[in-house]
Amino acid sequence: MATSDNQARARGQVGSQTLARGLCALLAVVDSPAGLSVQEIAAHLGVHRSIAYRLLQTLSDYGFVVQGASGSYLPGARLAVMSRSYLPALREYALPVMRELADELGCTVSLFVAEGLDAVSVELVEPLTVSHHLAFRAGMRTPLDRGAAGYVLMAAEPQRPGEPAVVTEVRERGYATSAGEVEPGAFALAALIPDILPRASLAVMSHREEQVLAARDPLLKAAERIGHEAEFTSGAV
Repeated sequence: MATSDNQARARGQVGSQTLARGLCALLAVVDSPAGLSVQEIAAHLGVHRSIAYRLLQTLSDYGFVVQGASGSYLPGARLAVMSRSYLPALREYALPVMRELADELGCTVSLFVAEGLDAVSVELVEPLTVSHHLAFRAGMRTPLDRGAAGYVLMAAEPQRPGEPAVVTEVRERGYATSAGEVEPGAFALAALIPDILPRASLAVMSHREEQVLAARDPLLKAAERIGHEAEFTSGAV
């Protein structure tokens, strides 16, 4: 969270500083499971408490945050409404396939899209068939040149100067693996979802390497299935 917030503040220096602060406050609230107080937001932004309060009140007026019984601010329902408008067709077709795959493999499954120089998780499904599995939140951003999902998304583009050597291998074999590159002790396997714009990849993640490696064929089939079903409704090439 700190990196993205710092980048937002930097952009705010040449754009709207108030807007940048408001967005940073919103991201901070979203990333905090227990919510944040006005004082905590003020400390996070490095501003006076009164400024943080006005930002939060504006976000609250528009339904982006809501104040809980304890006084802390929590994500508001408006965020759920907005999230449904992002790539609705792709997500509609992907989610049932992701649920089947997660339960079959006992692994967390995530849908990533390319956004600038990042791979962004826009949907995540955790298995219901096992009690222990790797967990993280949708919205996670990772550099394209780090981790299985990023490698696959890079491999879907023409070769770039200085790109990781593994990306060339991914173009040849059609999938990518990684170990501990995004989260220590976590293994990932990713495959490109074909014929979709923006570029999208499906990734399986687990703390057990053998579990991830055994997921190759089911993952490739799932990615192909999503691409085929969403081909004519989500901006396919």
